[in-house]
Amino acid sequence: MNENDSSETYYAGAYWRLRKETPEECGRRAEAFFRALSPIDPSFSRWFKLGRSRKKALEHRIEMEQPSLEKMFRRGKDRTFEELGFRIDGWNGESDDDDSCGFYIVCGGYAEEVGNLCLFHLPNGGGPNSQRILTAPVLTDLVRTMAMAWDPDDALAMSDTHRDLVPKPHPDALVGWVTYLSRRRGTVPPLPAPVRIERVEDKGTLIVLTPERFTASNPEHVALAERVRELLDRAGLLGPLRT
Repeated sequence: MNENDSSETYYAGAYWRLRKETPEECGRRAEAFFRALSPIDPSFSRWFKLGRSRKKALEHRIEMEQPSLEKMFRRGKDRTFEELGFRIDGWNGESDDDDSCGFYIVCGGYAEEVGNLCLFHLPNGGGPNSQRILTAPVLTDLVRTMAMAWDPDDALAMSDTHRDLVPKPHPDALVGWVTYLSRRRGTVPPLPAPVRIERVEDKGTLIVLTPERFTASNPEHVALAERVRELLDRAGLLGPLRT
């Protein structure tokens, strides 16, 4: 299968538990994230607040400096429960919705039932943006940037179809095309070829399953992902973290 012919959709996400942070601290992390994200791909260089229409949204560009992001987080505070943290979202303004990106961030939450996250909606329409972004090098850089800015427990870039194949209940950490596991989860064991393993400074480890586009329609890809999942699970890296 030509990787550009895949009809699968993909997303990226970073997840961390119970971290009480102020809007100022969340704004600082968000600024570091978006500054590091911008050089990875042109689609990641500008962001807009969501609006009732595309025209309205394009009137409200997000300034990616800490003070502006801090204000957004303050406005995104739950009015009743402080422990639910702060929420912001945005979109990159592309005219083709299928070839656009968006983000949704929850930061500073410390309620047991609600996790913090940075969720990235990736372009999936087969247009020029998706052809550039849905590659192992770009998604590896994206997940690494998430790891550096948010210090999550785990992060990944994954096919929605592949996620739906994972038996429920899902493990605490999923294994995607690109996976990041914090050192808090443990030490990543040796993994079979063609899997690539990279350190992310002193924070954790990146695991890239295949250099070509991972597709759930490829039995070899699915079998490789399952083998890696088994090895990581056996090493105790995918279960709930102790808090």
